[in-house]
Amino acid sequence: MKKILGITGCPTGVAHTFMAEEALKKAAKELGCEIKVETNGAIGVENQLTAKEIAEADAIIVACDKAIDMDRLNGKPVIEVSVKEGINRAKDLVQQCLDGNVSVRQGDVSQKVSNEDPGLSLGQLIYKHLMNGVSHMLPLVVAGGVLIAISFLWGIYSADSESSQYNEIAAILMNVGGVSMGVMVPVFTAFIASSIAGRPGMLAGFVAGIIADSTGAGFIGGIIGGFLAGYLTYYLVHTLRKMPRQLEGLKSIFIVPIMSIGIVGVVMLLLGTPVSALNNGMMSFLGNLQGSHPFVLGLVIGIMCAFDMGGPVNKAAYVTGTMLLGQGNYHFMAGVSAACITPPLVIAIAATFFKNRFTEEERSAGLINWILGCTHITEGAIPFAAKSPLKVIPILMLGSSISAILTFLIEIQVPAPHGGFLILGLVDKPFLWVGSILIGSTVGAMLYAMVTPKVVTESAQVQVTSGPASKPAVSSEFSLFKLETIELDMKASTKDEAIHEMAALLSASNVLEDMEAFKKEIYVRESHSSTGFGMGIAIPHAKTSAVKEPRVAIGISKKGFDFDAEDGKPVHLIFMIAAKDGDHDLHLKTLAKLSGKLMHEDFIAKLRGSTSAQEVLDLLSEEDL
Repeated sequence: MKKILGITGCPTGVAHTFMAEEALKKAAKELGCEIKVETNGAIGVENQLTAKEIAEADAIIVACDKAIDMDRLNGKPVIEVSVKEGINRAKDLVQQCLDGNVSVRQGDVSQKVSNEDPGLSLGQLIYKHLMNGVSHMLPLVVAGGVLIAISFLWGIYSADSESSQYNEIAAILMNVGGVSMGVMVPVFTAFIASSIAGRPGMLAGFVAGIIADSTGAGFIGGIIGGFLAGYLTYYLVHTLRKMPRQLEGLKSIFIVPIMSIGIVGVVMLLLGTPVSALNNGMMSFLGNLQGSHPFVLGLVIGIMCAFDMGGPVNKAAYVTGTMLLGQGNYHFMAGVSAACITPPLVIAIAATFFKNRFTEEERSAGLINWILGCTHITEGAIPFAAKSPLKVIPILMLGSSISAILTFLIEIQVPAPHGGFLILGLVDKPFLWVGSILIGSTVGAMLYAMVTPKVVTESAQVQVTSGPASKPAVSSEFSLFKLETIELDMKASTKDEAIHEMAALLSASNVLEDMEAFKKEIYVRESHSSTGFGMGIAIPHAKTSAVKEPRVAIGISKKGFDFDAEDGKPVHLIFMIAAKDGDHDLHLKTLAKLSGKLMHEDFIAKLRGSTSAQEVLDLLSEEDL
């Protein structure tokens, strides 16, 4: 029996992806061959193909409208089509593979840098690239921070060979932890660039990150460098795509790396001078500010320490505090330390008491911030700030400012420049100092929870709210199907009328914050390709902040309406999916299963023949969604 592989994916990864998967599986079963299909949906890559499976495959069908890693398929017979062709021509594509009428794929550098998802807005693209950097940086922050914290157990100066506290094991742990933290910004920057431009972008991004770190630009400079390196490399490769294939090696190894690294490196080095001047200016400003009102001083210190968390602005406040320690001024460092300790504690408290704002991985990293915060390692909050800097950084600034202001008002003295709560024995008012920090951190954690959307998790269990007799249609934090968003007799006769009717149904059920904004996103998705799949089905969908809660509106039309369907036939069933920004997991898995069921004619017939909204809900439950 021949072995065929499939890869499916659409820009938003909600419906086409899984309908193409089901169509290919159905076609393979009818034609008597073995198939495995990898899906690249909004919930991530599922059923990922292994190197062994690719090596053993007789042919591979790629039905995608988004960029995926194609290099792994080089040297194999590959058919590349749109995801719609994967749905509507599945049997022909599988038969083509069985007939051996498939050309072998060759590699091409220009195919390595097409990582932009055409269905995403600018904000969503920026978020996607940032999160690629954050996810790779996070383990380095956790590992490095914990190792440094452990080294403090032998004493604050246990890594200093000239100190009486010196311990060789502590020094080793400090060095290893320092190296892990030291590559944090380069890795962060490199993977932002990689998300934009693939492996060619990673090279320039890594160099940009090293320069950002060495010049004191910190993770803010890393963000700038990552996007600069990524988009510059992307457009360089795009511009050079028409070079003769004989020069492909020269382009990938010589021309692109030299130009991208050279330009990015020069720009990042030029940023070092203004950053250095900014540092010196801030240190002078802070030195003159120490005699001002505690509120003003605490506000400035809090803002600076939480602005870039270990970067040049933070360091300006910290170095000023260290210099003043040498002059016998212990009050200033008390506020600086409190402001530096607060950001990771904000995250730790939020992860402890507002668990539904974090994924499982984020929650684990968030809880480790208890250790990092208590040992004065501000960088533990960076991955969470980088995820949504415009929302999170101001909150961290406010929390740090509250901690610093309270410390200055109480006139607490801290004579050590580092160590966090490990130096409580040296603090003149230790309990008041810890209390000040916890107050600022708690306020910050509560605000963090207010601006951070809930994360849908596998463990959430909610029944469809359709009355006591209804069956559970989905297992999710939200009920995706409800009686009030099911219309059994649609009036629409055109695509525009159908979209308006379904959007109005959602709006009337208080699902939408702004119906017009939601419809706009629906039309943006439709501009890439119609969601009229054929077989009398349409699944328009949008993920936007205009949605209050995830919901699927279901419409049944007896007469049918035009929806630019692939087969040109009228649509009788429409599923309008309204998803919130930040919702990625369980409800999308439910929709993936729904998309697969819609490839079966008997299921479609049952839905079209439903005589009540309750019957539709029961049917969805019976079909084991």
